Amino acid sequence: MAKNELTINCRDGDCEPLLETSAGEKVFRSGTDSVIVTLPKDRRIISNSWLNGGIRDDINVLLNQRIGRHVGSEGDLEEGSVEGYLAHEAEQLGFSASNASALLTAASMENVAFVTHSFRGLEVTAIATAGVEVNACSPADPASYYQERGKWKSFGGTINMILLIDANLPSYALTRAWMTATEAKSAVLHQLMIPSRFSEELATGTGTDMMAIVSNDSASLELTDAGPHSKLGELICKCIKQVLVKALDQQSGVSAVSQRDMLVRLDRFGIDEKYFWKVSTSLEGENKKGPFYANLRNISLNPAIVALISSILHLVDEVRWGLVPENSAKKIALCQMRQLDNILNLSVDVPYDYLLDPKESIIENWVRVTSWIVKRNV
Repeated sequence: MAKNELTINCRDGDCEPLLETSAGEKVFRSGTDSVIVTLPKDRRIISNSWLNGGIRDDINVLLNQRIGRHVGSEGDLEEGSVEGYLAHEAEQLGFSASNASALLTAASMENVAFVTHSFRGLEVTAIATAGVEVNACSPADPASYYQERGKWKSFGGTINMILLIDANLPSYALTRAWMTATEAKSAVLHQLMIPSRFSEELATGTGTDMMAIVSNDSASLELTDAGPHSKLGELICKCIKQVLVKALDQQSGVSAVSQRDMLVRLDRFGIDEKYFWKVSTSLEGENKKGPFYANLRNISLNPAIVALISSILHLVDEVRWGLVPENSAKKIALCQMRQLDNILNLSVDVPYDYLLDPKESIIENWVRVTSWIVKRNV
């Protein structure tokens, strides 16, 4: 065994090599619970881990560790704390807890993704797992709990990212890299229209996101700027954007294609199939629920309908943000809705004057007219 090389106690004898960087970091997967990154000497790390977090230069292994879904709080952990749990897991894998740092998630390590980009002598690798179904949130969303005496509450769904940078970054540049990576993460979630689970806003992350960034203090290349104007910043953003798209698709089934759906876009406003059915029955009485849902889903996937609801919901967002007066937004939105018969090539006349009510909200008007069209085509 080479000097400074770490030995891993892989669970059930299952230890799968995933990649090795040009600077010597090695990435392994142990079953579905652990992704292990062994680090050569002279690495500087910034992380928000409970285990040896902050800025450190004495870490030789990073873990992305899966936690059991039965865990709802620290009291459910055998070790009595998150730090104790992560230290235990590191030691079970054969590492000294004092020289390990670990990220925590409910995601399966089967769904880990990794991407590398390089430019001349600079190489950046991103490793990520990502789930957003339960825990996605936006800044200033209502809090879910108030922490007292260090007590911690578990939530499903987390975005964990590890960045390996083959360059010497001083501590202040590491913190700038953290900012850049966070901005890139938020951009991905906005581009995929990921909804907050706690408000009507679009998500910028989850409430339990974790990250570790590693720089190589022995590298001949020293970089002092990791902002988006720098080449390092560009590579960080490219890696983060691509690795998160992969990880979200693998763990949560979220992709550009899955988001191309009217019902998906309306989900953050509390509008689902049952709501459409309720509105439809109030318009014309009972009908066959099965065919109604089938037709609703078919219309929901129509690309033109997705484009139209996207523009209308953006008006709703701009009203909430104070960028457009509500009356003006509603006037434009109702005009757009009057094009539904043309967009869908309907053979019946849609009674827009009956269905559209300027006194109702934009979304309520959309649901009324769409429900009528769906029912007419059952």
